[in-house]
Amino acid sequence: MALKNKVTDIFFDLDHTLWDFEKNSALTFKKIFSQHSVQLPLEEFLAVYVPINFEYWKLYREERISKEELRYSRLKKTFDGLNFNSTDELINRLSHDYIQRLPDNDHLFEGAIEILEYLKPSYKLHIITNGFREVQRVKMETSKIKHYFDKIVDSESVGVKKPNPLIFEFALKSANVRSKNALMIGDNIEADIEGASKVGMQSIHFEPDPNNQKADFHISSLLQLKNYL
Repeated sequence: MALKNKVTDIFFDLDHTLWDFEKNSALTFKKIFSQHSVQLPLEEFLAVYVPINFEYWKLYREERISKEELRYSRLKKTFDGLNFNSTDELINRLSHDYIQRLPDNDHLFEGAIEILEYLKPSYKLHIITNGFREVQRVKMETSKIKHYFDKIVDSESVGVKKPNPLIFEFALKSANVRSKNALMIGDNIEADIEGASKVGMQSIHFEPDPNNQKADFHISSLLQLKNYL
């Protein structure tokens, strides 16, 4: 895959690609469970919550539920699955505090800073994210990566979510680059890889588990991007 002579602009997904969402999320739940005296073993909670969160994010991405429904229902369904007696008041407090405290954490995937330092002199770097507008930029500031990126495009500002072609077209126009000269790097096959393909962008799938990689071009470590760029 000869990309060096074609690509001028690289678009990264943020959560699960550069920013270690699961690690940062676990730390956040640990903190707010302590603050609200939620007596649940964290590992037991996360084992149920993580796949439910994935399921609800898919519904949100497909415009089938609202942001408010996502935030409430993922916790409600998890607590019900664990037979944990919770009130709507507790769920709403946890949901609010989770969003407020999540960006306080700054863990990135291994090699994130090194690869951004490597790419920055040769390419324009950008972000396309489905994450909530009010927290994504704070995450990037806290983890000290915001300055690497020229354009930060979030789905709430655009009004549609990946894989909708409109968000990719908006990002390309914002960056003033043609799709054939743009590369998308992300963890989600549907949102990032298939979404980019719809507008003619090249893509690389980031998946730390090499046994779970499904795209034509994939990496299990961010530093493997040096093999392509």
